[in-house]
Amino acid sequence: MSEDTIRLVTIGRILRRRWRLLAAIAVLGALVGFGASVLFPPRYTASASVLLPGQWEERELLTQAEIATSSSVVDRAAATLGWAGSGSELRGKVSATASEGNILKISGTAGTPERAQQLADRLAKEFVGFTARIAGDGSDSGGATGPEALRRKVEETNRRITDLAESADPGRTVESVQARTALEKLRIELAEAMKKLEEADPAAERAGLVVMGPAPRPTGEAPPTRTQLVVGGALLSFVLTVIGHLGAARVNRRPRTEPEIAAALGAALIGTVDVPGERGADRPRGSGPRAGVRRFLGLDTRWDLPAPRSSGDETSRRTRYRRVCARLRDRLPAPRRLLVVVPEGDEVALRAAGQLAAEAKSDPQLRVVEVSVSQPMVPDREAESGALVVISAGNWTAAELAAVAGACADGRHEVVGIVVADTVRARPARSDDRPPENAKLALAVRGPSTGGSES
Repeated sequence: MSEDTIRLVTIGRILRRRWRLLAAIAVLGALVGFGASVLFPPRYTASASVLLPGQWEERELLTQAEIATSSSVVDRAAATLGWAGSGSELRGKVSATASEGNILKISGTAGTPERAQQLADRLAKEFVGFTARIAGDGSDSGGATGPEALRRKVEETNRRITDLAESADPGRTVESVQARTALEKLRIELAEAMKKLEEADPAAERAGLVVMGPAPRPTGEAPPTRTQLVVGGALLSFVLTVIGHLGAARVNRRPRTEPEIAAALGAALIGTVDVPGERGADRPRGSGPRAGVRRFLGLDTRWDLPAPRSSGDETSRRTRYRRVCARLRDRLPAPRRLLVVVPEGDEVALRAAGQLAAEAKSDPQLRVVEVSVSQPMVPDREAESGALVVISAGNWTAAELAAVAGACADGRHEVVGIVVADTVRARPARSDDRPPENAKLALAVRGPSTGGSES
């Protein structure tokens, strides 16, 4: 798995073999999300819209949004509402965004819908008032200044021109006609100059920001809501658990193939035998509450092992065992005695060793012992001709296998070979294919073999 590409079949295997663990961790993540929703009270957000008349560029709209959330506006809103805390604390609860159509949306967040609505409305009013003061439209100034004062001066001048034109002798003398013409020409020039001034002054077009009604009272919580926190906690914990499984599988260095196992033990492969899978056969033995919890969550079995392949009938499986016994007889001198070493906790290998001893009978004579992989200890050599290691693939690291081989060497046992036990799905045997109970099993040394392919 460490060098394989992560595929959907791998994720499906995790879901199929670890669904109880994933469900438990998802429930735990949901409880964490619920606890976070209790620690952080619900929040509500209300928004008020302000219309900005005239032509505005995008950067200018962004500037107005910054002004709406500036300390000058927020401090005035906090002081007007009389809320506890300073405007700097309130700045983290307000925002402003500019949308198409020159609409500035000012939002405020508070603990209740009513307070959120009050905050949004007050921010919009303070922003409009602050913008008016910047443009010179405020009523608190000592006198009219800027474009408005100039407009008033022009209107006053037009009235005086009209008075002068009426007081002049209407058309009786050449001088009066010339005076009236000059005054009318001056009136036209003033009107044109004022029109050009208004066109050139953007503040004239942009004056008079309009609050488009009160902010609607929010009916739901602002995200993240309690439901979102609960669902997000469950989903996040579920995904992290799956990623953790994939990461552990990527760094897994347990030998799985026969050449890798043979290289770790430093011995030759004698053969591969099939062990029909049984419910709970590959589960480690143990008792107590901790073992019960591991068994319930599925932590006592490996999830990354491939699904057992289909096997032949009982005859083909027993033929594989007989062939392994024949190879051992060819390798060992008489009297042929072997110490069969099985890692402790490897139930599949232990069943294979028992079946191998049953098939071998007394030639060769096999003695099965279980050895702990954490602190391996092999009995000293007596009359054995060597040691045979029976092991299942993918359950032990190379270091653990090397420790077993070292323990055999310490007991003066030469590892003469390795037998790998594979878990298979047994095919249901038909009644007419079953051999008689008292039938004598002979070695398949004559004629073609009826078993499966030799491994």
